[in-house]
Amino acid sequence: MKHVEFELNKEFRDRFQEALDARDGDFIRDSLQEVNPADITALLYEFNGEESKYVLDLLTLDVRARIINDLDADTRKNFLSNYTTEEITEVVNLLDSDDVADILNELPIKTSEEIIARLDADLMSQVIDLLRYDENVAGGLMAKELIKARDHWTVVQCVEEIRKQAENVTKFYAVYVVDDADKLLGRVSLQKLILSDPRTIVKDIFDEDVVAVETYMEDREVAEIMSKYDLESVPVVNVQGNLVGRITIDDVVDVITEQAEEERQLMSGITEDVEEDDSVWRNTRARLPWLLIGILGGMVSARFMGFFEMEIARITAIAFFIPLIQATGGNVGIQSSSLVVQSLASPGFVEEGLWKRLLKVFSVAILNGIFLSVVVFGITWLVFGYDSLNTVVSLALFFVVVFASFIGTVTPLILNRMGFNPALASGPFITTTNDLLGLAVYFFTIHILL
Repeated sequence: MKHVEFELNKEFRDRFQEALDARDGDFIRDSLQEVNPADITALLYEFNGEESKYVLDLLTLDVRARIINDLDADTRKNFLSNYTTEEITEVVNLLDSDDVADILNELPIKTSEEIIARLDADLMSQVIDLLRYDENVAGGLMAKELIKARDHWTVVQCVEEIRKQAENVTKFYAVYVVDDADKLLGRVSLQKLILSDPRTIVKDIFDEDVVAVETYMEDREVAEIMSKYDLESVPVVNVQGNLVGRITIDDVVDVITEQAEEERQLMSGITEDVEEDDSVWRNTRARLPWLLIGILGGMVSARFMGFFEMEIARITAIAFFIPLIQATGGNVGIQSSSLVVQSLASPGFVEEGLWKRLLKVFSVAILNGIFLSVVVFGITWLVFGYDSLNTVVSLALFFVVVFASFIGTVTPLILNRMGFNPALASGPFITTTNDLLGLAVYFFTIHILL
């Protein structure tokens, strides 16, 4: 089916709202007839659950199922509260087993059990098996639908079986080869099956070099493996090595997106997974902890400056450069920590050449420190004229850059080693730490040299 290009603008949104208010089903059906389901999903975020249900009831069942599956978890949970268990069952019967399991996990237990009892027999068995696993492991991420063949089959038998199994598999990229006990032996590409002699035995043409993941493996590890080996799908095996499912690239994209969103929020100083349209209290609660830590850091900084009250009173120009020192230290620290957090996503970062990486960071910090110090020395000389304070500020800035870079580098490494998300080291954490560090270095240098 060909889909038209769709643009959600204010004019269309207002006209669509009028049609919804008037329950003008003909306009709604005609305007969405050739629109991609993904675009319809984006449109439905503009309306409440009752209005969205009215729109979906006008569409075909397969399109309805795709749209409900594409909704984010929170929206879908609220949206499905407008549906009866019979209506939900009708939709999920068209979805893959992993998607059904995800939806059921979002619903109340009573509703989930009622839906499971109404599922098609094969799908029911697959979903019950998937619900045993946690959501954040390969077993909870996998789908039961796949194409497999016995190693002793001929190519003709294999192709015939593919035709039968493919009725329940929407996308497949290869055929997994198993023995009579369902132990994974390898994979054979569709191209090789097509080009091989029909009488050829599968075990003579399959590739034993197959990357697989275990059911208990964390979803982030699965994402790293699929990214590393550029896989479109990966088979999942249990502890006995039996093939139990597969994970496709679209499931992994969701994991990567969630991980990136989590790290972005941590780096911004948000401690919970929140959206803009969440409640005021939820947004406040997510942002407040790091804001309080920032205030505490500011109070400590103010108290720290009080120890050097005599120096500030004696040379008032000292206070002019405090914002410069703090801002530079914070920026350098965030740059360093962000690069380390990014590198930690690559397996083996700490083990492979850690000291070499730290030496490189230290070298970059020294060069940046020298350059920035020279620039600040030149500007202060032009503005204030030559004074011993110029030298002190430039020297203090150099040490702040070096120390801030060191703190920004080692902090995420330490957090990662302790089992915490290293993204915590970016943003408010580093900024607050380096504010205090910068002031300490600045006033200590002044105290010694002036």
